[in-house]
Amino acid sequence: MYTKQFEIRWSDVDANRHLANSAYTNFMSHTRMAFLIEKGFSLQELAHYNIGPVVFYEHMYYFKEVFMGKPLQVSLEVSGLSADGTFFKFDHNFYNHKGHNIAHCEMLGAWMDLRTRKLVPLPAELLKVAETFPKSKNFKILTKEDTRVAGKKPENLSV
Repeated sequence: MYTKQFEIRWSDVDANRHLANSAYTNFMSHTRMAFLIEKGFSLQELAHYNIGPVVFYEHMYYFKEVFMGKPLQVSLEVSGLSADGTFFKFDHNFYNHKGHNIAHCEMLGAWMDLRTRKLVPLPAELLKVAETFPKSKNFKILTKEDTRVAGKKPENLSV
């Protein structure tokens, strides 16, 4: 399991004086990028392959409030990866200063070619690294069908 510690700043709290929803998203994003960079997915490496990560969804589950003045720890485990590395799923847990689990998030994403704006598999060199990522107990090999399990589709406005 990969973990990153954060200090809750004034700008991270909302009108209820607890950690704002948007701060959870920012802490997860920061944790993911720190993890990827440490594993060799630096911005330079991604630019070399002209790829970038894209988020399909983040499903949050909140268990307990957290406030300013105490550190917060965010974990990351890989709970899914497609055989070619195109799709990935990360699980994040948030822990307060006592180690209590205060929130959980399931995040699904993919890699995108930044020129064509199409989903692409990971280059072989990066896929080899991704296969060594720390895996959750419920890890599975993802398929394209796994990205559609919620059944959500766009519904355009009639103009």
